[in-house]
Amino acid sequence: MAKSGSTGSKVASSAAKVLASKTASKAEKAVAASALTQKGSTERTSAKVASAAAKVMKDKGASKEARSAAASALTQKKK
Repeated sequence: MAKSGSTGSKVASSAAKVLASKTASKAEKAVAASALTQKGSTERTSAKVASAAAKVMKDKGASKEARSAAASALTQKKK
């Protein structure tokens, strides 16, 4: 992730892959969308998306890309 607190290029690429996936869950896609929204932005992750991100992180079946987007979203959660 970039030092500025926005989503970095690698995470944005992973998030795009999740959004394009036919097998990604609703929670995974919500987290990926949030991560992409935060690319180059000062936007922060809402509590609802942070909750979805936590579920993705706990899901053993979640893809590497989905976990990357979830970790980024959680890092950028509103305080």
